[in-house]
Amino acid sequence: MSHQHFLTLLDLNPETLRGLVTRATELKKLHKAGTPHEPLKRKILAMVFEKSSTRTRMSFEAGMAQLGGHAIFLSPRDTQLGRGETVEDSARVLSRMADVIMIRTFEHEKIERFSAHSEVPVINALTDRYHPCQLLADMQTYSEHRGDIRGKTVAWIGDGNNMCHSYINAARQYDFTLNIACPEGYDPDADILQAAGTSASIIRNPLDAASNADLIVTDVWASMGQEEEQTKRESAFAGYQVDHGVMQAAAGDALFMHCLPAHRGEEVAAEVIDGPQSVVWDEAENRLHAQKALLEYLLR
Repeated sequence: MSHQHFLTLLDLNPETLRGLVTRATELKKLHKAGTPHEPLKRKILAMVFEKSSTRTRMSFEAGMAQLGGHAIFLSPRDTQLGRGETVEDSARVLSRMADVIMIRTFEHEKIERFSAHSEVPVINALTDRYHPCQLLADMQTYSEHRGDIRGKTVAWIGDGNNMCHSYINAARQYDFTLNIACPEGYDPDADILQAAGTSASIIRNPLDAASNADLIVTDVWASMGQEEEQTKRESAFAGYQVDHGVMQAAAGDALFMHCLPAHRGEEVAAEVIDGPQSVVWDEAENRLHAQKALLEYLLR
């Protein structure tokens, strides 16, 4: 029996992805109104963490509870994914005990192998290559503040990392233009970028990339596992901080997003992330509701 997995944004068609954004906002309104909505009673979500995260654990666990189901947290101490037990065997075992499995890990290849042997849907809660759940929240947040993102311009300022890769895929699926400003040597994966065609392109200068953009997005310069590169990266990214000048170059009503945690004074100036154009707190909250929409869809 085949199951729908969510490993990247390309696993779902554009119509379905837009539907998830709409549904996420509906679920958010239900929650705010105190209206019970528990379609996932007796359903179990297994949460496999090899990388820690405040927002990912809280949003999935709270979301499953709000939908009437139950989430089981498995830390690196609780599992032996690919170490004491093969990835394939772990998938076979866990998928016989849970109705859906969320994995936050390092190598994207690991989650691909896991999903190939799982009997239930598998959700990518972050790998070194992609972070699709964050993009669902980001698209929901933009929609709630500015409407349809179709035809808009988004500027990614910073590292060509997993978030950048997912923004490239989002440009394809949600039909917006992505300008990527990153220093040489920190480009996104060439194959991922090429597959996006004219939807995404590298523009080295941050001010040029941000020119008249409707949304400015950034992320930390050194992601988890790259801490030893911090000093080198601080030097390489010195001209890539999202500051007042970058926001001034963007459209007058441009929004600012960051997946968090943020380092004020590094990738973003405090005046930006704490300023009136920042929607990072709505963005963080929407992880909860966007993932509820995803869980509901996968387990419908």
